[in-house]
Amino acid sequence: MRICVVGAGYVGLTTAAALADFGHEVQCVDMKQAKIDSLTQGKVPIYEPGLERLIRRNLEKDKLRFSSNVSESIRDYPIILIAVGTPSREDGSSNLNYINQVINIIASNINNYKIIITKSTVPPGTNEWIYQMLVEIGIEEDLFDIVSNPEFLREGTALWDIFHPNKLVFGTRTDRPIEVLKKLYEGEKVPYIFTSLTGAELIKYASNAFLATKISFANEMARICDVYEVDYLDIYKGLATDPRIGRYFLNAGLGFGGSCLPKDLSSLKHSAISRNVETKLLDAVMEINDTQIELYLNKLSTALPSLENKQVTVWGVTFKSGTDDLRSSPALALIKRLVQKGCRVHSYDPMVQLELPDVSSYVNQYESVVGSDVLIIATEWNQFQKCNWSEVKSRMKGSIILDARNCIDGKTVRRHGLLYLGVGKR
Repeated sequence: MRICVVGAGYVGLTTAAALADFGHEVQCVDMKQAKIDSLTQGKVPIYEPGLERLIRRNLEKDKLRFSSNVSESIRDYPIILIAVGTPSREDGSSNLNYINQVINIIASNINNYKIIITKSTVPPGTNEWIYQMLVEIGIEEDLFDIVSNPEFLREGTALWDIFHPNKLVFGTRTDRPIEVLKKLYEGEKVPYIFTSLTGAELIKYASNAFLATKISFANEMARICDVYEVDYLDIYKGLATDPRIGRYFLNAGLGFGGSCLPKDLSSLKHSAISRNVETKLLDAVMEINDTQIELYLNKLSTALPSLENKQVTVWGVTFKSGTDDLRSSPALALIKRLVQKGCRVHSYDPMVQLELPDVSSYVNQYESVVGSDVLIIATEWNQFQKCNWSEVKSRMKGSIILDARNCIDGKTVRRHGLLYLGVGKR
């Protein structure tokens, strides 16, 4: 099949590369010419394991192409997959300007039947709005079908998620595009969920809201464990082995971040309130997450009452391990709070070097702790869990290790003469 992917961001690039690898003829378009020039040479602007190799392979096969001519590409390809950003506005609603721009271009260039697939995460009712808008401007219904096909990708494992999906969700208004949609993705047999346009949109929001709820639940349980001097890891094991609950998204720590969970919760809340539906559970999930950083700073204050002029090293700045994404990163928010409190902050991350005032970024994790009063683990990179604590001890001025991801063995840290601190972690 011939597919035009509109948007060369994270979702657009990973989806375009995978579809090309499935054997489809894919053209990925973006209005940023510099990005297209770089991608045409096989240079990828984001970090995702295996993505650059996959793009280069399919460029060589001529299965994947890149272009900045959006209008021409939309005219030439029968399947249009929209993967543009839907960032949050200040009120928490989704900014659909990029979606609107793409739909206007599509409306001006429909010359034959198109299947228009929305991959972007959009508020409930958006795809119905797209359908109505096209009809109202005079586009014949026989010339298009609108499909909602939300993505469920995890940064760091996005390609695995595409090649091994646990479900494929399609929202449609008619049965006309269904047989084509079934041939869009290949691989292992996987459950298909066919629903309405708005049903598909809400499946995406419900999934992310539930995952965020699990994280905030874990963090609240860790708070309770902390005051009762119980190791949350034991509680985690009890929950993770229960088949009704499962082990994913139950790690306690600084809270969730990234480009999806915070944005999608805010958008879902805004959509619900616009229809006079209260969101008490979502509000609680967001409130717990928003207070995690202060919780860890308060824990630090039990060992170090004043942070003024203290040197603090933060290991990890991305919102989670396995990515170079800083969007809504709790680690980055923590660093900014430390600066506000008068700390001299050193940072180290295996993927990212920060360029922030009052923050010294290092390329070597052990050099970053030289002379520091405190070391904070803010992202759960594997190399931090396996680090040489004797080396850390010899280079630090102080002895405080604050484990803000509950990923370090406290007993090992203490054996090296360091003070281990965590929330719900012994």
